[in-house]
Amino acid sequence: MFRSNQFGRATHPVLWTLAVIIAVVALVAAYIAFGPGPTAFAGGSRVALSNYHEQDPSGVPAEMASASLVERGEYLTRAADCVVCHTAKGGVPYAGGRAFILPFGTIYSTNITPDLDTGIGNYTDANFLDAVHKGIGRGNTKLYPAMPYASYTYMSDADAIAIKAYLFTLKPVHAPALKNTLMFPVNQRSLMSVWSLLFNSDKRFEPNADRSAEWNRGAYLAEAMGHCGECHTPRNLFFALNNRQKFAGAVQAGWRAYNISADRASGVGAWSDSELAHYLAIGHADGRGTASGPMGEAVDESLSHLTASDINAIVTYLRTVPAVTTSDLSEPRTSLASASYSEGPAAPSDARGRAVYEGACAGCHGWTGVSPVIPFATLTGTRGVNDPTAINVAQVIIGGADRHAAQASANMPSFGEAYSDAEIASVANYVTARFGTQGSQLTASQVAAMRAQD
Repeated sequence: MFRSNQFGRATHPVLWTLAVIIAVVALVAAYIAFGPGPTAFAGGSRVALSNYHEQDPSGVPAEMASASLVERGEYLTRAADCVVCHTAKGGVPYAGGRAFILPFGTIYSTNITPDLDTGIGNYTDANFLDAVHKGIGRGNTKLYPAMPYASYTYMSDADAIAIKAYLFTLKPVHAPALKNTLMFPVNQRSLMSVWSLLFNSDKRFEPNADRSAEWNRGAYLAEAMGHCGECHTPRNLFFALNNRQKFAGAVQAGWRAYNISADRASGVGAWSDSELAHYLAIGHADGRGTASGPMGEAVDESLSHLTASDINAIVTYLRTVPAVTTSDLSEPRTSLASASYSEGPAAPSDARGRAVYEGACAGCHGWTGVSPVIPFATLTGTRGVNDPTAINVAQVIIGGADRHAAQASANMPSFGEAYSDAEIASVANYVTARFGTQGSQLTASQVAAMRAQD
């Protein structure tokens, strides 16, 4: 009896401690899993599309009312930006093979041409809807959320089927899927069922009855189609979107997707409507910056193909996203007083970076940061140059920038082969110190890691 009591008294606190720990973990998991939806910030009442009495926010714009199913599908495929992710660099469009390097391994996109063996040629409408809305491929294969089905789930059935109709007009390409290289336990696809249960609502877009038709159209384009949050919203511990910090910015594919909330200093709150629309449509706004990397691709392959009315709808929606401050980003420096090569006390001390800039950069970007050649090359005022991490500055130096949006063709050559990691780090640090608000402290090893992302 004595031993039993002693045992009970010894283990009782341990059991209580374990219970408390389990309860806390459960509460944290619930807090993460049951976070707000992408448009919850707007409040108001939501209704099913079938019960919405204003202009339908889904589908194609009014200008395309008479378009065929395939024409609608082509427009919507552009709006959903399918080609960028499903095309390897230098590969056949939509044939897959693009690598996504993640902290736990590499995932390769799949072939979505209508090839019967390696593509989606055998997909029924139901199969396609399962993939787009639920992340389930044929044969009950669980898709990884690198395929943004948690955003596409808001896409209407009609729009998804129109996209399928367009994809089935493409030339079939035989391109077997490349093998993912993921570490355990992420390589267990069955776990994606749990992830989807927690983080994929599997619900179609519901218009907000208390917002305008234009706002709802913008919300549909930004959330269900363009999936802006997949890059611009930070992720939680389970790599799902954390909409409590909606559009506050994140690092994706080795690039920094910046804050696009209404914050005036670190977001786009200080941008005019016309600046935002211009940036979305062609990837450039004077005094604000030029899109490069993944954002440049999104503009060239998707946003630049949207109608002006749809671009304006996205702007209307973005304007209402609450301000979230990114602590390390201040309001960009917009001018440089002196054009002198050695600018007195403002001149950075890194002689190597300055030498690289003089030899490779100054001809196009100028010594004041205002390009004497083309507005796309102006550095002053741009978010990347005013980012103390210098991530995007270094990435552009390494890989260049080849922009081909309508009315916006521009090219910056790659200097990745011409300069060492140390030289690229030095010139990135020089650029941010000379033209930005705070000089970066990028290292050669960080540059080497960026190269590995390519």
